Amino acid sequence: MHTPSLDTRHYPSIYTFLGFLCLLALFSCTHEPGKQAHRSAFRYNQHNPITSLDPAFARTQNNIWAVDCLFNGLVQLNDALEIQPCLATRWEISADGLTYRFWLRQDVYFHDHPVFPGGKGRLLRAEDVVFSFERLLDAQWPKPGSWIFKDRVTDSLPFVAENDSVFVLHLKTPFQPMLQILSMQYASIVPKEALDFYGRDFRRHPIGTGPFQFKIWEENQALVLVKNPHYFEKDSVGVPLPYLDAVKVTFIGDRKTAFLEFKKGRLDYFWGLESAYINELLTPEGTLQPRMADSIYFYKNAYLNTEYLGIRIDASSASPLQQRNIRQALNYGFDRNLLLRTLRNSVGKPANAGFTPRGLPSFDALKTPGYTYDPKKAAELLRAAGYPNGKNLPLIQLYCNQEYIDLCTFIVRQWEDLGIKVQVDLLETATLRERMRNTTLPFFRASWIADYPDAESFLTCFYGKNTAPPNYTRFQNSTFDQLYEQSLLETNTAKRYRLYQQMDNILLEEAPVVFLFYDETAQFAYRNIQGLSRNSINLLSLKRVKKQPVLVN
Repeated sequence: MHTPSLDTRHYPSIYTFLGFLCLLALFSCTHEPGKQAHRSAFRYNQHNPITSLDPAFARTQNNIWAVDCLFNGLVQLNDALEIQPCLATRWEISADGLTYRFWLRQDVYFHDHPVFPGGKGRLLRAEDVVFSFERLLDAQWPKPGSWIFKDRVTDSLPFVAENDSVFVLHLKTPFQPMLQILSMQYASIVPKEALDFYGRDFRRHPIGTGPFQFKIWEENQALVLVKNPHYFEKDSVGVPLPYLDAVKVTFIGDRKTAFLEFKKGRLDYFWGLESAYINELLTPEGTLQPRMADSIYFYKNAYLNTEYLGIRIDASSASPLQQRNIRQALNYGFDRNLLLRTLRNSVGKPANAGFTPRGLPSFDALKTPGYTYDPKKAAELLRAAGYPNGKNLPLIQLYCNQEYIDLCTFIVRQWEDLGIKVQVDLLETATLRERMRNTTLPFFRASWIADYPDAESFLTCFYGKNTAPPNYTRFQNSTFDQLYEQSLLETNTAKRYRLYQQMDNILLEEAPVVFLFYDETAQFAYRNIQGLSRNSINLLSLKRVKKQPVLVN
């Protein structure tokens, strides 16, 4: 193994701190009057801290956004969620759907770093792909990203480098969303030299092929990435990417405080909504407040996230929730449109067409007609269940965390008008998630965000052979399971989508959840920021973002 000329793991802390302060000053983008900014540093905030810069641990949005700047995979998604080349220029899939062969680019280099001879990043090879994928399955070092290959690839030689430029993947059985899975940050390619040198501390010393390279990270304070001068991608007219010189991420935990920083111009980009400031940004109709239109712009588009209330299906339980009529009555018994207008300023769409959200190509509201607000229908279902006007219906407990107390209270009050009494019980977020994993909660607020842009990522939540996660409701239905298994083998896209829609119709009929809404992204940026991505997986891709100089008078 090559020994680096500089052991970057052991800088004296005072020098790290001084360097950190210098970088923050360099990229603070405070301009003197009458002068233009000379560096384009894009600044955004994450209210949850980054826990790792190792792509094998990129399971949360805060980690994913940073990892996307530093690493690449074989393929990538455009904003329309179409598979595009990245490290691979092309690929072929065998007729039986079991063998994927990728041809790699010959102009991709890892970031310059002392782990390589002479400190110069070396050429990417097919064996790097083999190494990166094999480390995901290393039982000696469990990683969140291991699931993308677990039980899907062959036991013998699942990953093969035919030569330096051809990589082959072997599956046990066909799995149609495989290319979408390979677009995830988990499937990013890393160099063996870096892992050999840093081991588990690679989380703090990432080396990839991405448009930006690591500079410094003070955990819970800030992260600074700088432009990779040797990046391989170019724009449509041949200009090298990225356009930005640097990316600076801060970690202000309080969203209101972060919003104030955005208002002061200390952040270029702001995302997410909270009741403390939502009305300052948006009208009830979900448009930008007119007084802000001259300085910032607002992007709203589909986000592959379904918000719902989960119901544990348990035949041994005496809970009224075990009656399908009651579950259906709950779904008919509240106004989703009013909820979104009142609490989210019309950001989001009513979940009235199944569990699969808007934004996926298989979504078709006409083929999966779901629940609308119909108190008369809800009352009929209550009578059919033996509880006219809710008479003698036992108290139902609904569990949620503090962040969603307003949403749950809104719904519960509308149910009370039907005679359905529901008590909202608060749990700490960590406790709520743990009890969901243990399936000990009979009724709970939850959401499901796509791991990859295919409806299978949502429908797997109800496959009877799955435990929690993802099957937090313990839902089991033999017809659903047959359709699910059939969809995994179906190579015809149109037929697979029809299977997905049939599964969604079963979920609408059986109602193991109360369908709330399909989420939408809420992105805000100053008008000198151009090229922000608009995709339904809520990925902040920065390699095509431009920041125009601002003249301050």
